[in-house]
Amino acid sequence: MESVEASIERDVPQRIPSHKRAVFLKRLNRSKYLLILFLPCFIYYVLFKYLPMFGLVISFKDYNLFKGVWASDWVGLKYYKMFFESPDFLKLFRNTFLLGVSTVLFGFPVPIILALCLNEVKNLFFKRFVQTVSYVPHFISNVIVIGMVVMFLSPTTGIVAHFVKLLGLQPVNLLVQPGWFRPIYVLADIWQHAGWGSIIYLAALTAIDPQLYEAAAIDGASRWKQLWNVTIPGIMPAMVIMLILNIGHIIDIGFEKVFLLMNPATYDTGDIFSTFVYRMGLTLGNYSYGTAVDLFTGIISLIFIYTANYIGRKVSETSLW
Repeated sequence: MESVEASIERDVPQRIPSHKRAVFLKRLNRSKYLLILFLPCFIYYVLFKYLPMFGLVISFKDYNLFKGVWASDWVGLKYYKMFFESPDFLKLFRNTFLLGVSTVLFGFPVPIILALCLNEVKNLFFKRFVQTVSYVPHFISNVIVIGMVVMFLSPTTGIVAHFVKLLGLQPVNLLVQPGWFRPIYVLADIWQHAGWGSIIYLAALTAIDPQLYEAAAIDGASRWKQLWNVTIPGIMPAMVIMLILNIGHIIDIGFEKVFLLMNPATYDTGDIFSTFVYRMGLTLGNYSYGTAVDLFTGIISLIFIYTANYIGRKVSETSLW
């Protein structure tokens, strides 16, 4: 019969060997400054990304501000059914999906093309100048960006209206045309983020072995063939990763620029999930309904990014996980 001591020794987890503990502490001490730099990022995600998940429970309750979360009545999937059966659901899904797909379809290739063009520039001063000018819009507030867009497209004093008048045509206020909302949003997004997005591809270009270009040149490959056979395959992993991340944001589009650019005349094409959540949750005070719509948006985004990651892993053996 097994002794009591042997049973206890078997059930109690073995302590970490001293040499492994020493190696861990040594690595921890060696990386302490990197960990200190990472600490603000860690705190940010804990406070603003993970702890707020506690509030998702109100999407299953008839939340009352005075009763609190736990004392509010449990209603289950009431608000989800209400949203799926509402006439706004199909319109919001269509607007959000089309706007997200348009942003990825037209916005994703631009940083790649910009990085490839900059990589071919031999004049260092001109290259740095173009990089600086293209990076600046990324650091401008969305409020200022949309304000600039409104000024450019003004039918009376805007630059676009000025060129239209030079052509002998009558300027039109594009900002109140529902059909122009998506093109204006996509162009503004490309202008704001294309330069910043090219940094990743410029960094990937520096990792390509120069000997590959030399071998291709010896074989008689032109610059165009070197681009297709050396450069693009070299940055393909970075392209796949960025595409997966962009696909994950097709439904989860940022709220600020859409809200600032949209007006009552463009609700039919500009109203998306995030603006609807703001209107239901904060403006009308229906927190449970707004939270249900927001959680649905997050689930769809998770499905999109998981599917894109699975396809990327099967097709190119490159993925996030």
